[in-house]
Amino acid sequence: MASVTLQAIINELKLNVLFSPVDPSNIRINRNKINRPALPLTGFFECFDSDRIQVVGTTEYRYLASLPDDVRKEHIRRLFERRPPALIYTHGNPIDNVVMDAAKEFEVPLLWTDGNTGEFTAALIAFLDLKLAPTITRHGVLVEVYGEGILIVGDSGVGKSETAIELIKRGHRLIADDAVELRRVSAKTIVGSAPELIRHYIELRGIGIIDVRRIFGMGAVKDTEKVNLVVEFEPWEAGKMYERLGIDENYTEIMGIRIPSLTVPIKPGRNLAVILEIAAMNNRQKRMGYNTAQEFNQKLMEQMEAQMAEMELEM
Repeated sequence: MASVTLQAIINELKLNVLFSPVDPSNIRINRNKINRPALPLTGFFECFDSDRIQVVGTTEYRYLASLPDDVRKEHIRRLFERRPPALIYTHGNPIDNVVMDAAKEFEVPLLWTDGNTGEFTAALIAFLDLKLAPTITRHGVLVEVYGEGILIVGDSGVGKSETAIELIKRGHRLIADDAVELRRVSAKTIVGSAPELIRHYIELRGIGIIDVRRIFGMGAVKDTEKVNLVVEFEPWEAGKMYERLGIDENYTEIMGIRIPSLTVPIKPGRNLAVILEIAAMNNRQKRMGYNTAQEFNQKLMEQMEAQMAEMELEM
């Protein structure tokens, strides 16, 4: 099961650690959902999920402040005794001794931020969704071309890395070479990244491993990118019928999500970098509602209908 350390969350969202029973690097979070414990703080725990991070915003804080001291203390203890993985106070609301004592007694990490509750929870959920999303690793190359994430797949030695280098030279960016980690971050989105060990590196046969960031600069790399298009490189086969008009839409399914895909035949003389640039721009147009192939086909049909009408009049 995927997990992320509490320390990674602290670093990403710049949280203040008020108490932690152990090193936050040793506390692992495996749920991408969080909870605002408004109902639990009233005493309703029937649907409470103790594996979720608890976020106490201004609403919960003011509710607790309105209670008599003994009732408030009891409600806080009942929340902490469920031992959630962490409890975070937002909006700069102060934390008193009652909360701190409960955190220490039940060994629950207590964190604090002065950030707006809504903005903070949105950022926390987005971070958890990315880190805890279902993940697979694919052999291929992931590049960003004109803002489109293109996953290049194909047999070893077909030219994926060489094409990526040419794209980088033309101003585009590398996300991952050889091994691409793909995460299903939502019902519609696959995000790709490189494993930490090989991030920003690319392998060129005959040369070896090169550091793209050092050679081409920071603007030539990117840590993550959404996968918008899958392009498969394959050796050119004489006699095989390849797509000429692009009317038929092809898709590759990755973790249950269908992503538009193309097959590009490889042979000497083809400028693959330019082909992928055109593929990226064309795919973006399709996502914006404009399909060149369909428009061309419509004009062709209209012309054929006009010619048929002329022939009928002549008869």
